[in-house]
Formats: sequence, C-alpha cells, structure tokens
Amino acid sequence: MSVVSNGTFDDSRFTVPLYTVAEAARFLGVHSSTFSTWANGYVRRPPGRPEVTGAPIVTSVAARPRYPMVPFVGLAEGMVLAAFRKAGVSLQHIRRAVAVLEREIGVDYALASRRLYTDGAVILFDYAKSEHDDQLTVVVTQQRVFSPVVEEYLQRIEHGPDGWAVRVASPVTARPIVLVDPRRAFGQPIFVHGAAPVESIVDRIKAGEPIREVADDFGVPEADVRDYLDAAVRLAA
Repeated sequence: MSVVSNGTFDDSRFTVPLYTVAEAARFLGVHSSTFSTWANGYVRRPPGRPEVTGAPIVTSVAARPRYPMVPFVGLAEGMVLAAFRKAGVSLQHIRRAVAVLEREIGVDYALASRRLYTDGAVILFDYAKSEHDDQLTVVVTQQRVFSPVVEEYLQRIEHGPDGWAVRVASPVTARPIVLVDPRRAFGQPIFVHGAAPVESIVDRIKAGEPIREVADDFGVPEADVRDYLDAAVRLAA
C-alpha cells in the first residue's frame, strides 16, 4: 500500500465504494439507521437546546442515495463498532474509544489495523481506568484482553501482511458462513465454503427453487445456506 500526493492511501480497500449503507448494515447485523450514523454522522436539533453534531466514525466516500458509499475498510471498521455495540457500549462512548485508539495507535483507520488486535485492549483498559469510564470496561477484561463478545468479532477480521484488514466474515451467524474479500466477487458477500455469491443463491431460492438443489449446484453446504437464510429472516423481522 502506498500514499498518493494528497496524503490518502492508494489502495482500493480504502477508496472504492462497494456497499450501500443498507448492505453494510445487513452484513454486520445492525440497523441501517445505526450504520448510517456511523458512516454519515448526525445533526440533532433538540427543542430549546444547542444543535448537537457527530462526525462519521467509519470510512465512507461521497455517493448518491442508494448507491455504494462504503469501501471495504469502512466495513472492517464497522465490524469493530458492531462488536462494541454488542458488548453494550453507547455511541457516545464508542466515539471516545475510536478517538483514543487512533491517537494511541498512531494511525488512521485504526479500527481496520492489526494493531487494534495486538494493542487495542491494553489502550482501552488503561483509558477506561484512568477516566473511570465504566462503559468501556465491558469491552476489556482485568487481564487487559478483549472481552469474549468483542474477541469473537475481531477473530472474523483477517489482516494481510501490510497490517490492514483483507477479509471479514459476517457476524450474523454463529459460524463464519459468509465473508467479503475485496479481491473476490467485486467485494460482494460470498459463502466461505464454495465461494458462491450470496446474492446468486438467494435469488434462485426466492424464485422458488429448492434449497438443496441450489446449494448443490453452487457447491455450498446446504447447512450453510439454511443457517444464512435463517439469519437473514431474523434480521429482516
């Protein structure tokens, strides 16, 4: 990965929009409104009080409504934020955590860096203790490692030799069944076993074809297809 003249990363993982807000939210198992706040920031105007604003906390690029705006690195960052939310951390405290991590790790896109996994727990533990921030203590343990729920999410992020995320497995199923890899299938979700595009399988099943036959045609374990479909239905409810 190199840096171009304007100081940004010359790497498609950081610059090419692959996912709409809705697609990223679905992959991560969070509400679209939640991911929209992460990607777009927010402006709130409570009656009789000053305006409150929040900057985006995942990487995004300008796009028209309903068009892709989230590059792969933004999805990887969103994975970490989804883990913190799952652990019970509020958005306000997540913002503090991101600011601390980026400052202490010393790189942009800290949430997509391997250093989050190696150094992040210690950084957040020390910060939470010094600031008496009980919210952030739920993401780390007294042993200065990430709590089990956060660790489970982080283990689904694979980093490359350059230290940045290269693959992310969706957390919506108990087992890693679906992943995204920006170098395969144009970065769209594929099944871990069989590498078939998720959309292709889902479209055929929606058209009325039997799950077993579709799974067999694509070389994907039937159990994986059924588990993913169960998760998709649960998220849509």
